[in-house]
Amino acid sequence: MFAKPQSEHQWLEQILGEWKFDHDCKMPDGSSTTTQGKMSCRSLGGMWVICESGGESAEGEPWSSIMTLGFDTADGHYVGTFVGSMMSNIWPYEGCLDESGKKLLLSSRGPAFDGAGKANYRDTIHILDADTWMMTSELQDENGQWVEFMSGKHTRC
Repeated sequence: MFAKPQSEHQWLEQILGEWKFDHDCKMPDGSSTTTQGKMSCRSLGGMWVICESGGESAEGEPWSSIMTLGFDTADGHYVGTFVGSMMSNIWPYEGCLDESGKKLLLSSRGPAFDGAGKANYRDTIHILDADTWMMTSELQDENGQWVEFMSGKHTRC
């Protein structure tokens, strides 16, 4: 019953610690915002990473979120979730590393921006160095193309 951390779990340890970030968002309607905040990432037994974030929206509203990341050894892929105080749905993640081993690609399905049904999304964690990583969020459009709508630089505090 007690699983042991694998190399995939150790990959996630790169984001452990305290971070500050700037997220630039460009929504499909053309509007854009920039959000600053802080993130604290901790290990849960070497098997999971729990990241808690918070900040203030461009309108001055406080927000918070929790992201969980792990590796399902039975199914052979990264898994996780994302929830935020600004939304009523949970985002389930399933993903893998890219060929470079520097990017974790996390797929999810959630509400479409226009409110009409569901859409495919992809969040990518890109490790730049020991003190910097990027998070991007993309939406798959009706032509199957990935369109980036958020990019965030995380810098170790």
